[in-house]
Amino acid sequence: IARRYRVPQTSVVSAVGASMANYMALAATTEPGDEILVEHPAYEPLVNSARYLGLRITYFERPAESNFVIDLAELARKLTPRTRVIAITNLHNPRGALTPDSTLREIATMANEAGALIMVDEVYREMLFEAEPQTAFHLDPERFVITNSLTKAYGLSGLRCGWILAPPAVTERVWHINDLHGATFAHTAELLSVIAFEKLPQISAKAKAMLDTNRALLKEVLAAHTDLLEYFWPEYGTVVFPRLRNGSADDFCEFLRKDFETSVVP
Repeated sequence: IARRYRVPQTSVVSAVGASMANYMALAATTEPGDEILVEHPAYEPLVNSARYLGLRITYFERPAESNFVIDLAELARKLTPRTRVIAITNLHNPRGALTPDSTLREIATMANEAGALIMVDEVYREMLFEAEPQTAFHLDPERFVITNSLTKAYGLSGLRCGWILAPPAVTERVWHINDLHGATFAHTAELLSVIAFEKLPQISAKAKAMLDTNRALLKEVLAAHTDLLEYFWPEYGTVVFPRLRNGSADDFCEFLRKDFETSVVP
């Protein structure tokens, strides 16, 4: 992991998937009652981890009318000296929008002034397959805490191979927190994960070919139903989040379940 992302090994901690990485990263950088600032819409398991840890959650908007880019002005208004962590997903989950490094640098400047850290879940950023492996960690290694895994981009969820990139003081706390929850990782899964890292170019090519086909099919279906659905089409990723133009969401969900055996869940 350190070699792939060009970071010191002291800045890397492995985790049982990205959701556990998100939980441990929050646990290592906050105390119960601390305030965190989270994008909205948000990745629900991340928000629930914060609730479980007893954190005070404040939201800043990613407005639909501006294609879900981060509203830096609102973020600045919501950021206070009490904010310990700003939490972001990139690509955005559930909308798929890419947050560029220029925006992340501006957030880092704000966070530095407030004494806050920035946690970025980058599991979908891995889907920029042609790009050299990138991470916001390099923008400010003392300010960014990154979570990631082999799950979303590469379809290797069964390995539960996740990780955290963070300042060494944070990674040391994460190791101790992990001792409470898991301590010893499944060695066979770790060995298979190492093999997967060695074969990521081949795995990426297969995943990209499948994704290109499926994205084209999805775009065709969405384009045929603009009377029913509105949507932001992301340049990368597997996630699109359509919105009903009219009618009842409950009726639509029931229709999907009854006629297509497709369940829609919170």
